[in-house]
Parts: sequence; structure tokens; C-alpha cells
Amino acid sequence: MALRNIIYSDNPMIHKKSRPVEDFDEKLWELLDDMKETMIKNEGCGIAAPQVGVLKQVVVIDAENMFFELINPKIVSSCGSQESIEGCLSVKDNNGLVMRPKTVTVEFYNRFGSLIKLTVSDFLATVFCHEIDHLSGILFTDKAKELYKKDEIVKRKQKNKK
Repeated sequence: MALRNIIYSDNPMIHKKSRPVEDFDEKLWELLDDMKETMIKNEGCGIAAPQVGVLKQVVVIDAENMFFELINPKIVSSCGSQESIEGCLSVKDNNGLVMRPKTVTVEFYNRFGSLIKLTVSDFLATVFCHEIDHLSGILFTDKAKELYKKDEIVKRKQKNKK
């Protein structure tokens, strides 16, 4: 495993569409392992391949004590709505208030090429949608109702704890 460099929002590559994965081989497994290590090192809960400079439809998520590897993911249904403040490893200075579905059903392949269908809700639905958006070149900043400087969010949380 190896750490990969994060691609930031000022790099045009992050806004490009990713290509489907065709080969479920050791090269893909290495990418998945590297993405996981990079995500953990950077304290993220999800990362998409374009964020490490690879235009492939690959996502890794580590949230709510669950770990997911999604290859060629597609949201097949969604319902409800929820607003939450999102951040991103590829967006250095801002968080944003984003509207997402409350529940999504996603079809994807695992690292071995087996098709999986999974329904997730609440925070996991937000993370799945956020990361899958990356595969179409969409950042949360493209959907945010409001943007906040990251240090503003930290100050608000500290103020609310008092």
C-alpha cells in the first residue's frame, strides 16, 4: 500500500468524468488499498479515485463502523431529503450546507467483480452520494446552498459545547 497525493478543487482533473472499471485485477486492488490508506491518513470518511488522480469509477468509504469498496456505483433509487454540512478532502478551506436524499439504493461491484445492491440512509446516504458525485466531476461546492470557512464550523461547534 502507498499514500497517494490528493487532487484539490483548483485542479481541472477533479471536474472530469470517470470511466467504468473493466478489469477486476491486482491493479484495481492496489488502487483500492492505496485509496483506503490515503483516506485514513487524511482523516476522511470517503474518497473517490479522481481525488487521487485516477479517472476510474472507484470509491472507498469508511463510516459508521462500516467499510465499503464501490466499483462502478450507480444510485438506482432515492427517497426523502436531508440537509447536512459537508466537507471534502479535495476542498481545502470550505464546508457547505448540502441537500441530499435521506435514503439511497446503490448498485456496485466489489473488488472481485460481484454485483451488490445496498440501501443506506442518513449519514451513509450523504457519504455515498457525495463520493459518487465525484465520479461525474461534481463537488459538494457545486450543490451547496451555503459555503462556510472550515474554521467557522470549528468555532461554532466549540461555542455550542459551552
